[in-house]
Amino acid sequence: MTTTLHPSIERARATGVSLDMHGAVAVVRLCRPAKRNALSDGLIEALRDVFQNLPSEARAAVIHGEGEHFCAGLDLSELKERDAGEGVHHSRSWHAALEALQYGRVPVIAALHGAVVGGGLELASATHIRVADDSTFFALPEGTRGIFVGGGGSVRIPKLIGVARMTDMMLTGRVYNAQDGERLGFAQYLVPAGESLAKAIALAERISTNAPLTNYALMHALPRIAEQPADHGFLTEALMSSIAQSAPEAKARVRAFLEGKAPKVSKD
Repeated sequence: MTTTLHPSIERARATGVSLDMHGAVAVVRLCRPAKRNALSDGLIEALRDVFQNLPSEARAAVIHGEGEHFCAGLDLSELKERDAGEGVHHSRSWHAALEALQYGRVPVIAALHGAVVGGGLELASATHIRVADDSTFFALPEGTRGIFVGGGGSVRIPKLIGVARMTDMMLTGRVYNAQDGERLGFAQYLVPAGESLAKAIALAERISTNAPLTNYALMHALPRIAEQPADHGFLTEALMSSIAQSAPEAKARVRAFLEGKAPKVSKD
């Protein structure tokens, strides 16, 4: 079956973002290898459009970078003179684009390799699962360049590694390798060099078999519950739990388990 892509996705290819379907998995690729996949405003807009208009058959997505690097950050050649108001609007446009990824319709897995730097790390932190290979390195050089993160990094990255570590990275230009990055929480999986994309697709294929409403709850409700006071969180959990288990697919899955037709959890 041929997938019909939304016109905005076709336009995104010209900007440097491509999408290909692997079954139920949408594989999104940054295609600016000569620029180490540095993020231009056009590229950010294209990412927003792609994730807002994923094909209806997509049940999970993978994002990765063409060439030797995932993403080396902001394309500084596009850095413009802006007054404070223009700067706010520019930053908010990045927020909207990455929120389309983080709070979209399907879970997103990042396949990381090479540079995951600055805006590239902000992009990776908006995904739900991150797979790094041994070539990956993480950095936030904005502090040494006289600028500040503007793509949501000050909100998302401390939730992965803590405020103190992010402060250190920005003050000193510290770079973390793949092994330390996985240990600290930049990535949940670490694989040999060249294998992050295959691992990410395998995870996405597994995730795509989950009940869509459960995946949606994990993407949208779980992070918000984590930010709520406990009594609010308990109520949100109860509401989300009741909605998820009322779905026909959830009922069918529980019935299959009770009838011995579904696999049990094992350590293997």
